[in-house]
Amino acid sequence: MSADVRAGVSVATGTPPRLQVLVLNGPNLNLLGTREPGHYGAATLAQVEQDCRTQGQALGFDVQCQQSNHEGVLLDAIHAAGQAHREGRLAGIVFNAGAYTHTSVALHDAIKGTGVPVIEVHISNVHAREAFRHHSYLSPVAAGLIVGLGTDGYLLALQALALRAARVSKV
Repeated sequence: MSADVRAGVSVATGTPPRLQVLVLNGPNLNLLGTREPGHYGAATLAQVEQDCRTQGQALGFDVQCQQSNHEGVLLDAIHAAGQAHREGRLAGIVFNAGAYTHTSVALHDAIKGTGVPVIEVHISNVHAREAFRHHSYLSPVAAGLIVGLGTDGYLLALQALALRAARVSKV
């Protein structure tokens, strides 16, 4: 626990610390804005991340963003998020795994093993695209799935995590 947070209350402000959300993006999402804008739109990853931080702030979240083209880095991020979730510091993950969605049993196992709530996001409608994109290894272990709503899907995923967090806090 950090020195500025004791017993779940910020020493500086006397208020509970804000729940975190991790917005995690996989391979090639660093190319947003230039890669196939017909499928993925014109927004850059930096713009999407800023929109998520703004939306998160409005929902009471501290949004952390991470992107990697490397599966192991994504696995490590999920493991760390799982620990933060167990400690009550993290509401969940908004995750666009890119092509790893369709190939990674390891990401499936990490999500399942950590128990962290994940909202799977796809900018394009993967079901209206190539057949290999129709299967997701992540969907069976995700708390929810948002497909084909462009980058607004990230904002909707944040809203879904806020609703989940509110339900959990009432229990």
